[in-house]
Amino acid sequence: MNQMTRLTISPPAQPAAMPDADSCWRAFLARDRSMDGAFVGCVSTTGIYCKPSCAARHPRRENMTFLPDPAAARAAGFRACLRCRPDEIGRDRLAVDAAIALIEAAEEAPRLDDIADHVGYAPHHFHRLFKRETGLTPAAYARGLRAERLKAALAEPGSVTSAIYEAGYNAPSRAYADAEQHLGMTPTAWKDGGRGVTIRWRTIGSSLGPMLVAATDKGLCRISFGEGEAELRTRFPHADIHPANPALEAMAQRVAALVEDPAAGADLPMDVKGTAFQQAIWAALRGIPPGETRSYGQIAAAIGRPGAVRAAGTACGDNNLAILIPCHRVVRSNGGMGGYAWGLEKKQALLAREKRK
Repeated sequence: MNQMTRLTISPPAQPAAMPDADSCWRAFLARDRSMDGAFVGCVSTTGIYCKPSCAARHPRRENMTFLPDPAAARAAGFRACLRCRPDEIGRDRLAVDAAIALIEAAEEAPRLDDIADHVGYAPHHFHRLFKRETGLTPAAYARGLRAERLKAALAEPGSVTSAIYEAGYNAPSRAYADAEQHLGMTPTAWKDGGRGVTIRWRTIGSSLGPMLVAATDKGLCRISFGEGEAELRTRFPHADIHPANPALEAMAQRVAALVEDPAAGADLPMDVKGTAFQQAIWAALRGIPPGETRSYGQIAAAIGRPGAVRAAGTACGDNNLAILIPCHRVVRSNGGMGGYAWGLEKKQALLAREKRK
């Protein structure tokens, strides 16, 4: 293990805007942990301030005001709740930021004990904290980061072996194991545009128009509106692309049913790859109940990166599985629709159907 140096983490230059009062109140009623750190609630009758997930009995709405952070609450004369300890949210977030910086700077993935010692937490406690804040364990984050470096290295001229060592792997065997999980194919196949990978596809009708459904042997790799074989071949120019077999036919029927019933595909297999950040965003999207929406800021806060609002929006746009990973449930903080890769009319229609149900 290389000698590690402690890093200084600066707070995000542009923190996410505080939600409106109605959204803050709903977060308190739901004890929404993903909103911890986005604001605090101040109770005029007790003089305390709490984080949204506080387990204490809820006060009356007219007795609550909402402020952007603990410092603002203290300046207004409130004191911290001893039950939920709202001042510790900032420390937890800074610890996770410091751990991420350490993982990203290290040539080899640091051990959990080293990461925990670096940020001043007990290993078992920090393991839970890191997963709560990012949706991934420290080890999974490190594997995703290294696989992303491998992907970038494979895009450059040179041999596959050189790319493997440039990405930080000590042996090709570990690189091939990670590539199967994060790239969906071997490093050689990825470098060669998917050569040797079999993808089956078909288009199927839905009440919102035709949909492309494509899958590898591991699961669905593309669900989209208005695309066909040509677009699929552009994405994987050297893959072995074939019409659907019976297994994909069955999955395609369930995908089409998702347009009417979001629960119809809850257990459909997926084969989508992305960075550790993207995977965390996509997991947060799948956690939004049908009929509800979240803002880009809320999604960023849900994975412990409240300052990464723009990056959260980009990750939503990189989603390859329309409907199944429900990026249509993310809107702007002011209630506006925001963007949608397959058109705002489809996004509005999907949201309207889910709210009716």
